[in-house]
Amino acid sequence: MDDKQILSHIDEYVAEEAKLREKLQRGELSQGEEQQRLRALEVELDQCWDLLRQRRARRDAGQNPDDATARPGAAVEGYLQ
Repeated sequence: MDDKQILSHIDEYVAEEAKLREKLQRGELSQGEEQQRLRALEVELDQCWDLLRQRRARRDAGQNPDDATARPGAAVEGYLQ
């Protein structure tokens, strides 16, 4: 996945977050359903941002950005722990 594709995924996830909040306000889904999907989106967003940072760092270091790999959700979510 290249940088543009990653940024496109990020945009899609952010748009989905907004749609979820709208659906909750209209009563089309429960707060639990919204929270569950928002949590999954948060992990997916963190994975995208992590991959984008890896690609940029590799590029800045003169390495091939295509060698960057997506890390598991547990890895990117556990950085601060």
